[in-house]
Amino acid sequence: MAGLEVLYSSVAGGISCPQDALVCYVHWDIIKNGYRCIGSGDEPSGSDKMSELLPPDWSANKELYSLRYKAKDDDTSLLLKAILDNSILTFYLMNANTEQVAGLTVNVDDHVDAQQLQNFESVFKDTDSLSAKVRSQLLLLPDRTAAQSTENERQREQEEQRQRREGSDPLYSPTSSNPRFPLHGPGRSSIGPNPMFPLLEPGRADLDPFGPHGHGGMIVDPLRSGFPRSGFDPSGGIPGVLPPGAVPPGARFDPFGPVGRGRPGPDPDHMPPPGFDDMFM
Repeated sequence: MAGLEVLYSSVAGGISCPQDALVCYVHWDIIKNGYRCIGSGDEPSGSDKMSELLPPDWSANKELYSLRYKAKDDDTSLLLKAILDNSILTFYLMNANTEQVAGLTVNVDDHVDAQQLQNFESVFKDTDSLSAKVRSQLLLLPDRTAAQSTENERQREQEEQRQRREGSDPLYSPTSSNPRFPLHGPGRSSIGPNPMFPLLEPGRADLDPFGPHGHGGMIVDPLRSGFPRSGFDPSGGIPGVLPPGAVPPGARFDPFGPVGRGRPGPDPDHMPPPGFDDMFM
């Protein structure tokens, strides 16, 4: 409220009653929402100029205040009137372009301490409520509090949906843009290891042939069983079947025929079993 303090200090010498302080506050709320005061009274004058301050004669009449405003960014003109009835101050704001009128009724005692008129730190009360009323009832602007509440509710619903999705989908991973494919992390390839979430990628070790720690490929992989095996390496190619380099080193490889089919002797796959032609076998 630094701007309000400067404004209040500039007119403090002329504030002699609670309604003066209240009009000053409403003036500041109008200023901070994109308008500038151009003068007092109902009609334009040759001395009109856009300013954030109140004009010299703004509080000449303690029962009827009249101030004119103009928008900073367009031609919108406003006429503000404040009428006092006992401790009730009623504000009327007319848009001179559309002749639309909005009204706000305020109990002066609810927002101004009459004993603290010369003490800015203590003079105003419940300013958040007053500003909300000025925006929604006088300036007819969206209620920021309601808009923020709606946004908070939307974010809370999104968070609840995310938590439900994590709890119900065993393949969900926070590193994935698609919860059904946990191997894909933001900015990562489908086979790149993700050391940040090693336990949140179910199925990776079985599906990723280049998975971390050398555990990619088949669940029961004869090439990684831990038992002694021949020197066969599919990455070197299979004569007459696969050229060298067709199978990347360490990748899963399912032989589609007997390895070493060029070996001498008959091919057992080409010989019928004994009694092949005996229907009673």
